[in-house]
Amino acid sequence: MSGAMRAGSGLLERLLRPGSAAPSDTRLDVAILVATALLLVVPGLGLRDPWAPDEPRFVLIALDMLRSGDWLVPRVGGDLYADKPPLFFWLLAAAIGLAGTMRVGFLLPSLLAGLGTTLLVYDLLRRARGREVALAGALLLLLTFQFTWQARHAQIDAVLCFLTTLGLYGLLRHTLLGPAPCWFLCGWFAAGLGVITKGVGFLPLLALVPVAILVRRGWPAAAGRPGALGLAGAGVMLLAIGLWFVPMMLRASAGGELAAYRNEILFHQTVTRYADAWHHHKPPWYYLTNVVPLLWLPLIALLPWLWPRWRAALRSRDTWTAVLLGWVVIVLVFFSASAGKRSVYVLPALPALAMAAAPWLPELLRARGPRRVAFGLAAVLVTVMAAAAAYFALAPAQAANMERLYGVAPVLPLSVAAVLGAAWLLALRVRDGWLAYLAVFATYLMLVGLVLFPRLDPIRSGRHMVERMEQASAGIDELGLVAAREQYLLELRRPSVNFGHARWREWRDEAADAAAWLAQRPERALLVPDHVRAECFGKASSVELGRANRESWFLVSGAADEACVARGDPGRAIPYSPPMLP
Repeated sequence: MSGAMRAGSGLLERLLRPGSAAPSDTRLDVAILVATALLLVVPGLGLRDPWAPDEPRFVLIALDMLRSGDWLVPRVGGDLYADKPPLFFWLLAAAIGLAGTMRVGFLLPSLLAGLGTTLLVYDLLRRARGREVALAGALLLLLTFQFTWQARHAQIDAVLCFLTTLGLYGLLRHTLLGPAPCWFLCGWFAAGLGVITKGVGFLPLLALVPVAILVRRGWPAAAGRPGALGLAGAGVMLLAIGLWFVPMMLRASAGGELAAYRNEILFHQTVTRYADAWHHHKPPWYYLTNVVPLLWLPLIALLPWLWPRWRAALRSRDTWTAVLLGWVVIVLVFFSASAGKRSVYVLPALPALAMAAAPWLPELLRARGPRRVAFGLAAVLVTVMAAAAAYFALAPAQAANMERLYGVAPVLPLSVAAVLGAAWLLALRVRDGWLAYLAVFATYLMLVGLVLFPRLDPIRSGRHMVERMEQASAGIDELGLVAAREQYLLELRRPSVNFGHARWREWRDEAADAAAWLAQRPERALLVPDHVRAECFGKASSVELGRANRESWFLVSGAADEACVARGDPGRAIPYSPPMLP
């Protein structure tokens, strides 16, 4: 090894503890990983309500499950919700119930999923390549922005990432490190749970494709071809799916709206959504140009050093590296082939990429070039904070506009972030570039969670808009919401009606249904966005409530346009009482 490679950070050397392999060292590693994960993820827990676009919807579903006792068929605002299977909502409901408060409970599933994924990566790497490699791989996964950021939010993807990693863990424990048939079946069971979390939960099973190809070509593997055990695994997977699927199908056999729900979730929200996506349209190269280069930092910044090592490993028939890299490519190709793309879709590939990089991380984390890259990334973060603080200090009108829109005066928090970040850079320097990056990253996540999020919360949660709406509708007997935002239903403390979930593709029909409902009684009013007001409520009395969610909102009452009333169906109105927030 060259002198440049040996010139590692003293602090990092003590953290990795090369050559130590006692059981106490493993316990210390776990303590380090748990402490680091909590440091990065916990700050801000309990200080905000759910935020759009996904969190309010998921929490609303979970709260209604707790209230109604119906755990099989999710509903949002009283309307059937067929976009996703219910496992994540079960976890949310259980966490909120156990925590006794929504503000803490709704973030617990993602937090625990992030922690669980980290420990799975550590344990699998420890068994495959040793303790030091495992600690380096798991730490770098925690430093990767998209992974840690998703663990701080109540979206499905952190839990799906955990189940996907658990599936890979079980499959690879058997095929590459085994034989371990019980773990192999556990991998299939985890994939089944992934399917009833999100339709793509089967993805870890695709790792068996490169395993089979490589075994056929004579590459080393512990268990070879699954054979009859694969059939048993498929049965275990179906058993996991059947925990929800069988009782749901039995209920849907009664027909009516439940049959429509069954058809929607089995076909339209799976096959059709993948093959002919109706939103989030992105080009095929979106993940490679917009997600991986930025959101997978700093892990992806090591690619120039990892590439020649991966190439040498593949030439020497390293099955571990080939299977993990092959599976990452499969996931990226799978999601790139669909027109509908969101950055979080490829999150489950991150732990596998970290495991593929891990065997060389102890060497690379000590090397001068990667340390400079880590320090440089930290310096970029600090520079951005300092530049933003200077900009707003020199542009008071823009700073005042930020405070008006988001409730945050930007100069002070940005200045504090820049000063604290610069202090870490001066204290740790390039010699401890990776620890400098960790320190800056953790400091900024703490400032975001403890300072920024609580100040943004009244606006991002919709609470300010709901307060204005409740004041404006204080004398109104019945209130309806058109293009209902789930955060408004979650924050609203009075009964209301809405006209169905996510009817944005048929918004004119929804506006007509609302107009027909409004025309039935003069004691009614509607919350509508501006484009709906122009469509059906141009003659109605209106009170402007301000802007939120990129829309101007109005409370309208009185006469709706006759043409809309004539073609609307007031029976589409869904009465909804707000959940009692714990």
